[in-house]
Amino acid sequence: MEKLAKSTLAELKTTVQSGQYMLFFTADWCPDCRFIKPAMPEIEAEFPNYTFLLVDRDENIDLAQELDIFGIPSFVAFADGEETGRFVNKDRKTKAEVEKFIKGLPVSAA
Repeated sequence: MEKLAKSTLAELKTTVQSGQYMLFFTADWCPDCRFIKPAMPEIEAEFPNYTFLLVDRDENIDLAQELDIFGIPSFVAFADGEETGRFVNKDRKTKAEVEKFIKGLPVSAA
């Protein structure tokens, strides 16, 4: 999974302007993030149409605030620059819950 460098909202919108992206907001100190991290390679493999980007919440605190990310781990999907869905809350997330979220997203024409 590629790590998103420290970015502004404008820079993020440029990054995700073409294609399908899944942002994974996380932090090293977060126990619920450490819980889902081992499942992420399998989740990525199951959804190859998405480019997964790891977003360090602490490094990108301003971006997280602009996107209303107030709990981690959280997931935000983009297709061709538009947000298509979000799984954002303060709860621990299981592999099955993340997969269900991604499967429920609108299918891109791309």
